[in-house]
Amino acid sequence: QVQHAESGGGLVQPGDSLRLSCVISEAVDRNPAMAWYRQSPGKEREWVAAITRPGTTDLEASVKGRFTCSRDYAKNTVYLQMDSLKPEDTGVYYCNRYYAGIGYQPVDPWGRGTQVTVSS
Repeated sequence: QVQHAESGGGLVQPGDSLRLSCVISEAVDRNPAMAWYRQSPGKEREWVAAITRPGTTDLEASVKGRFTCSRDYAKNTVYLQMDSLKPEDTGVYYCNRYYAGIGYQPVDPWGRGTQVTVSS
């Protein structure tokens, strides 16, 4: 079964940083294009960031300049570095493969996600 494993969330204050990790499922080809999504309280899950196999990244407008997406090919893992966190960044963060050219539509079943709470 395909299930990616997210980790690294926590409770932080506004302005703090967190780095999320996503270990890609061994049931798929190594180092595929991956995306990060978040589901904030009372909202639908939304796309946040993406990284292609070669490492090109794309970020949703509200996180540009604050979030960075990267990957470690040896570890088959992608990361989301989140700086200058805001309360509106609060939510459960998930990673997933995505269909290229279709607005980052997710491919695989969702994992458990990792909770990020930004609050003073």
